[in-house]
Amino acid sequence: MVNFARGQFIVDYEHRINIDDLRSKRVEKAQLEMKKRGIDALFCTKVENVRYLSSLRASFLAHRESVGAAVLILQEGKPHLFTNGGEIPRIKRDMPWIEAFHHLPKLEEQPLVDKMARDTLMPLLKDLGVVGGKIAVDLMTFLQFSAYQRFLTDVEMVDGDSLMHQVRRIKLDEEVYMIREACAIADAVNEAAMDSVHPGKRECDVAADAMQVLHSFSSEMAHLVSPFVASGEHMSPPTRFATDKIIRSGDIVFIDIGAKWNGYFGDVARTMICGKPSKRQQEIYTAVYESLEKGLERTRPGFTNKQVADEIWKTGDKYGLKKNWFSLSIGHALGTSPNEPPYIGEPDPDSEEVDLEPGMVFAIEPLIWVPDVPGGGGVRIEETVLITEEGHEVLTRSRMDDNLLL
Repeated sequence: MVNFARGQFIVDYEHRINIDDLRSKRVEKAQLEMKKRGIDALFCTKVENVRYLSSLRASFLAHRESVGAAVLILQEGKPHLFTNGGEIPRIKRDMPWIEAFHHLPKLEEQPLVDKMARDTLMPLLKDLGVVGGKIAVDLMTFLQFSAYQRFLTDVEMVDGDSLMHQVRRIKLDEEVYMIREACAIADAVNEAAMDSVHPGKRECDVAADAMQVLHSFSSEMAHLVSPFVASGEHMSPPTRFATDKIIRSGDIVFIDIGAKWNGYFGDVARTMICGKPSKRQQEIYTAVYESLEKGLERTRPGFTNKQVADEIWKTGDKYGLKKNWFSLSIGHALGTSPNEPPYIGEPDPDSEEVDLEPGMVFAIEPLIWVPDVPGGGGVRIEETVLITEEGHEVLTRSRMDDNLLL
């Protein structure tokens, strides 16, 4: 056998972690949940679930992540992997833990989707003895739904997305290690971006400097398709990508560029000042900073995600900024996805309230923006946080800009 460097650019690899054990534990967690729910087969196409169950690191085009691969598991045994013909030779060589490989066409044309359901998926389910049972599916387009309704007639389709959210919610020790590494890279990226900021530099220049560091540390990708660097009025309201705007003295500068390592994300964001801040900018920053600190006090077992959000909002409201919260969640879980349930501070009141448990990992990121503040009045600070038996551990360590504190 030829020995050559593989590393995490070919398959998940970390010499301090037994990846084979981690991979097996993840599949076993999913299979245990399937048994609890009486599900015979699980068919996943969401990229975070495919990675979780198979360790496939595929070559994805932007915005095309969920049309190129799928994984099927039963209550026992190894995964079956579906992918395009271009990937199969490589993964046959590099992924011996897969039970079988199957061709997956582009799931965007009805004849191709029909053929996959009729000639590949249904015969495979019959061969595996799933006929008459339940198959959970995590995601499907209307074309897939139509094909499955017509050709998967001998099985009952049920929700697989909530199943996988439950499986991925509590992290294994090995997963926490990967997230720590991803956070370390994200910290380095944000530090580089902060060092890059000075008057006369453009937002896109800062993003470019940061991305160079991201890739130098072998990160697979940032957590956003386009790096989030916004300055001045671009933070009130937030412009959630870097532009060619020139950063000026007195501008608030916001940087949010996470990192992915061995399939897991770390997420951190900082707000800094270019030059000297105004009193109003300091007031807004201090409100966000104290809101985050108060929220972290409740980020521990014995509280819920809603109680964390309520404490964050209450603290910010003391500064007279009740109407200035950014209308998105102020926190989210993360793992093989950069943004996943449960959420903290989701504006929709029907969002799930859950008890915080050891092993959960959240990115908590309150954002307040005030219009018509010279140099910008938008501030967000974000930390990745692990829930522990005793409380919590903040996994991100990028420096804060103390010049913005009152």
